[in-house]
Amino acid sequence: MKPRKSGRFVSQLTKSTMAIVMAGGRGERLRHLTRNRAKPAMPFAGKYRIIDFTLSNCVNSGIRQILVLTQYKAHALIQHIQRGWGYLRGELGEFVQLVPAQQQIGESWYRGTADSLYQNLDIIEAYHPDLVLVLAGDHVYKMDYGPMIAFHVEKDADITVGVVQVPLSQAREFGVMTVNEVQRIIRFSEKPAQPEPMPGRQDVALASMGIYVFNREFLQKSLRADAADTSSAHDFGKNIIPGSIGKARVYAYPFEDVKTAAQAYWRDVGTVDAFYEANMELVYVTPELNLYDEDWPIWTYQEHVPGAKFVLDDEGRRGEAINSMVSGGCIISGATVRESMLFVNTHVHERSVVFRSVLLPNVRIGRGCRISRAILDEGCVVPDGMHIGEDAAADAARFHVTEGGVVLVTPDMLAAAEAERRSAEARAAADAAGVG
Repeated sequence: MKPRKSGRFVSQLTKSTMAIVMAGGRGERLRHLTRNRAKPAMPFAGKYRIIDFTLSNCVNSGIRQILVLTQYKAHALIQHIQRGWGYLRGELGEFVQLVPAQQQIGESWYRGTADSLYQNLDIIEAYHPDLVLVLAGDHVYKMDYGPMIAFHVEKDADITVGVVQVPLSQAREFGVMTVNEVQRIIRFSEKPAQPEPMPGRQDVALASMGIYVFNREFLQKSLRADAADTSSAHDFGKNIIPGSIGKARVYAYPFEDVKTAAQAYWRDVGTVDAFYEANMELVYVTPELNLYDEDWPIWTYQEHVPGAKFVLDDEGRRGEAINSMVSGGCIISGATVRESMLFVNTHVHERSVVFRSVLLPNVRIGRGCRISRAILDEGCVVPDGMHIGEDAAADAARFHVTEGGVVLVTPDMLAAAEAERRSAEARAAADAAGVG
């Protein structure tokens, strides 16, 4: 007889579940944005980091034993978690514990997602969880993991994979699967060149969210067998999941709205264009991702900064923001901000216009600037009079322009552009002196 999904039943399951957040990815498709930080540490939505969504989902779901596995350029991520996620009660067995890559087995760093867990099996085993919830730390979504864990138990599954529907044109970036009438996975292919569409939906494929529930003993057995296989890439999507199809009970859990059964909000902000669009969606009047939901708060480290300020009220230099999100510590001084996302401590000076742009923390926009359809990385200082996003050729020469036409600007790019400007001025001056 299957147990019922009562609140008590689900809460008992989540209490006996350990979450493992894989947060060591390079995020190479985000290009310059992840040169100095891991993708999970990327700022998002004005005041958060991407990993805050995964960690908030865990805490809000009642999962309070969380390991965060780090590797690539982890300083910003480690600093953020130490500052913002140290409030759980260790004496009650609650924790968000950072686990840096330690070369525990041999001389290799993590060789793949599965290997990252294999190298830390001793830590997992020390806590004896009944279930292990494996999560990616680089997606933006709100999800109660309790029903998925209950689904796993009710199906008597060995592995349960969280799944979303994605356009077929984008499916080659994901693990794609086919399920039968009871949601059991019968085929799974990691990043296939020709993704298989869902039955009756030729434009959509069923894709892995990078969320897995394992029975602890099955996970241990699978990881040890995979580690011994010298031909393996030691990856969940490439090896563990496909290798278990037909040999174990592997199920798909659809990530849907409980009331409407519609596809729930989930974004893989893995490219510059996707990161830009996901932030832009949040300035809409009623965005699909509700950050104002008191029943499911997104927790983060709160910087102690003053409220946003809008100053000057003269014609032509009025401090205003329209259809925008403006974070604490920002100052809009005689400038206009439209349909934009301003992160903490960003200042925009008089007679400047910012349109449909994402300004990460501590950006400074000088006087008389025009910024359009751009992402300005943390710490950018834009000199007076600079125009970005208006001249495609000039932007391509100085900055990075995406396929979608978004201009990505970093402090290094601005420094190089300023050095080139000064060099050009010096050459012009020298030429003029020679002519004279």
